[in-house]
Amino acid sequence: MKKQRDHEIHPAEIRELFVNIDPVETWNKVNNTVKSINPDFDMMAVCDVFDDVMCLFDGSFPRYSRILTPYHDLRHTLDVFICTVRLLHGAHLSGTKLNDEEISISLIAALLHDVGYAQKDSEASGSGAQFTQTHVARGVDFMRQHKNNWHLPCAWEAQIAAIMYCTYTPHDLTLVTFPSPRIRFLGQIVGTADLAGQMADRCYLEKLLFLYLEFKEADMGNFQNIQGLLKQTQKFYEVTLGVLDNDFDAAYKYLSYHFESSFGVKENFYLSAIERNIEYLKQIVRLRESEWLSMLKRHGIVQTFQTLSNNANT
Repeated sequence: MKKQRDHEIHPAEIRELFVNIDPVETWNKVNNTVKSINPDFDMMAVCDVFDDVMCLFDGSFPRYSRILTPYHDLRHTLDVFICTVRLLHGAHLSGTKLNDEEISISLIAALLHDVGYAQKDSEASGSGAQFTQTHVARGVDFMRQHKNNWHLPCAWEAQIAAIMYCTYTPHDLTLVTFPSPRIRFLGQIVGTADLAGQMADRCYLEKLLFLYLEFKEADMGNFQNIQGLLKQTQKFYEVTLGVLDNDFDAAYKYLSYHFESSFGVKENFYLSAIERNIEYLKQIVRLRESEWLSMLKRHGIVQTFQTLSNNANT
């Protein structure tokens, strides 16, 4: 049922959609959205995985070091988690009904999609970004090793693994073995959440500085400097649009159904936020390169980037 509103949507309400820093608050938002699909939904399996993923990020998971990747951080995982449930809710509202198992495996895959950056105590070195090219496979291995602790049905293993692989760049779904067309659909949902969640972040452009550090540590990208990565981001945006439209069958359209239900306006706030970020990036790259970092002002990320860069060079 469409939610009726007695006031205009305030910009702060829209900004709040992409501020997913607090795990408890994000969990509550996800739980409430799931309950709007099925009030009797049992979140226990998802909760068990959620708790362990939070432990990986705060350093309390046994025999593992805290995840330190500055771009693929806790906020990114929370962004993907909540974007996934919004997509699922929108799909449900559009007429693509989802059962409890499909919701569970999608949310679990979203939570686990980047845990491959976690390092065992015995292999801890750097931030974990050195595992960039293998992090999805490592995450799948982590899931297989711990699935019994979460009491997941055996049949879920292959399904969750296939969905997780949909977040692996370059998003070639012909390389993924899907147990069924339905799992492919759920993979497109989580793959969409991974891309849309990170690019809609209001700090996305600032966090590209952290992505540069990860690429440098992983010896990927061949970027001479951060300016090189920023220049390439416009091209990445164009490629990403192709992935979202073609490989993921424009699954982002389901977000409009979700927001129509929650805000009374059938608008895709994720795509709007991404477009704003890219438009601002275009303004930046028209300036002299020496001025670019001065245009990235949010949350002191430039200063943190400079500190991390200096530490890496000493």
